Formats: sequence, structure tokens, C-alpha cells
Amino acid sequence: MNLPELSAEEVAQQQAMMALLEKEMQAGGGAIPFDRYMELALYAPGLGYYVSGAHKFGKGGDFVTAPEISPLFGQCLAHQCLEVFESTGAWQILEFGAGTGMMAAQILAELQRLQPDRPASYQILELSPELQQRQRQTLQSQVPHLLDQVEWVQEVPQGFSGMVLANEVLDAMPVHVFRRTGQAVEEQWVRVCKGDLALQWQPAREDLREAVAGIETEVGTLQPGYVSEVNLRLAPWLQMLSERLQQAVVLLIDYGYTCQEYYHPQRNMGTLICHYRHQVHDDVLLRPGLQDITASVDFTAVAKAGEQVGLQLMGFNSQANFLFGCGLEERLSALEPEDVERHMTVMQGVKQLILPTAMGERFKVIALGKGVDMPLCGFA
Repeated sequence: MNLPELSAEEVAQQQAMMALLEKEMQAGGGAIPFDRYMELALYAPGLGYYVSGAHKFGKGGDFVTAPEISPLFGQCLAHQCLEVFESTGAWQILEFGAGTGMMAAQILAELQRLQPDRPASYQILELSPELQQRQRQTLQSQVPHLLDQVEWVQEVPQGFSGMVLANEVLDAMPVHVFRRTGQAVEEQWVRVCKGDLALQWQPAREDLREAVAGIETEVGTLQPGYVSEVNLRLAPWLQMLSERLQQAVVLLIDYGYTCQEYYHPQRNMGTLICHYRHQVHDDVLLRPGLQDITASVDFTAVAKAGEQVGLQLMGFNSQANFLFGCGLEERLSALEPEDVERHMTVMQGVKQLILPTAMGERFKVIALGKGVDMPLCGFA
């Protein structure tokens, strides 16, 4: 990789992050489990990737998400939201981790176009003060007349009804990394060695051993040396969500696989990847706090964990098919064909969203519901 030099501010952040990691490691006997390292690298107050002031999204950041690629993404989601509103009678949206706020702006604008007399409440659960500010700026510039419909919250409201959205949220949840070694299962930890971060293996704790046993029940015994990861925080997160919901549909959009695909014999080095200045690599120890660290989503695990806590599986689809189900073709047909430049620009964005070689098949959409029994257009 050809990485840019760090600014003085970034150097100071790295030094503070390393001091925090070393303090945690000393308290933990010299090392910390990988999931704790990932948690600190992404979410440590003031220092973690998602809560520091660094520019993360868009061309000037580290990666681009679907709402920045095309406004049709949010417009299609608005159609799915409207269908849920009309069924539940609750015109409310709760979005986890709203990024730049672009998706919220697109959805609010489309909902107003479709139902100008029925304003929807839009709540954003965002823990980063810097991202909250950026979201406000985006909404102020894109839909200033709808800004009064938006509220920032610190937790899921009790008794929430309506639509819950999480676009590229699950992939940023800290994961445990494991390795199958014959009859044993090992767990990856992080330590400091001669001033640098280093990975090491230790015998897996009981909860991780049980999780790997569950995976092998699905896919068969993994080969010695097989390395992958598992999200042990998923089930508690869905449990919390289920307890707070009354009548709602939860729409989770992310890149990932079913269990059989995730733990395929050929995918024997896991799925962890990092994003830094639009470069993708697998060095999870590089510049902690300054780069994104993500793991693909096991959607089979999402469905099972959801059902165990009282959430009903309502649909599972590729992103491409979901967007077509939500009226993407109709949105495209409404374009003015004589405006060639705009038409080409829109089509370039849509190709990124739907082509199998881009996001169309790699990204999946899963819907979980509570107190709702209805077909969803995105899975038709």
C-alpha cells in the first residue's frame, strides 16, 4: 500500500490509542481478546475510528456507502418504509449509525413526495458527536424544510413501532477470531511486542468453543488451521432490540453470506478487512483508530438469533433484488431520457448498487419483524 503520511493530529491520536491499548493489556495480564481490541479501535471514546473527528465517508474519506453512490437507494427504501407505516399505523423510522445522513435525507424527501400530508418521525441513534454534526449539516443542506422531523437519540426507545434501519452496521460489530487446531479451538488475542502490536493464539474460552461447535453442526468439522470469526455480540444486540420493539420491521443491509458460504472450506482465512483512504487490506493492527475494521455478516446467524429472541424472519434477498422489489425500475423509467448527462450519471450509480460484480449480490438485505404480519415489497 502507498499510505499517506500521518498529520500531527493523527500521530497524537495514535500515541493516545497505543497508550490506551497498553493500559488495557496490562490490566488483562499482557494481552486482550481480539474482539476487545476491535471494540477499542473502533469505539474508544474520543479515539476510536467511529467516534473520532476523522472524515470517514465519501470520496474524501475511507469508503463510500450506497446512499452516497445513488439517491435511488434511499428512495427505494422509502417505498418499503411507507408499506410498513401503512400496515402498522406508526409513521416512525429509527436508523442505527446514519453515516453522513444522506440516506435519512433521501428517505425523508421521498416520503414527503409520496405522502406530503403524513410527516414521518425520523430518529437517529448515533453515538459519535462528530457524525451527529455532519448528519445535521447534510440534512440542513439537502432537506432543510424536513429537519424538524429528525431527532438524535442515545438508545432504542421503549415500545418503538415503525421501521428500524441499519445500513452497514452489523459488519462493524466487534468479532471473536478463532482457529481450529485438530481437536482444539484457539482464540486470537492482541499484545504489544517491542513497541508494536502483535497477534497471538490462546485456548478459546467456553462461549467461543460453543459457538464454533454450533457452526460445525451446520457446515461439518472445520479443517485444522481454519481461521474465521464469529459475532458473539449479535444475539445480545437483537435481544435488546426485541425487548424495545412493539410493532416494527427491522431492515438490516450489509455484505455477508449464509452460514454455509461464510464458513466454506475455501474461505479459510476469515473475512476481516480494513478500509483506509479507499484502500482495502487485511492488516488489522495497522494504525488502530484511524482505519475501519469490518467482518462480513453471517445472515444465517442473524436469522437464528432473531427468532430465538422473538423476532420473525420476514425476508432475505440480495441488494439488487431488494431494490427492484422496492420499485427501482419505476424510478429509472421516470428519468428524462433526453437529459443524457443526468441519465448517464444516475445509471452509473445504479450499476454500482445492482451489478453482481459490484454491490448487487455481495450485499444482502434481511428483514426481522415483531408484531407485524405482512408481505414486504423488497422481498417479492
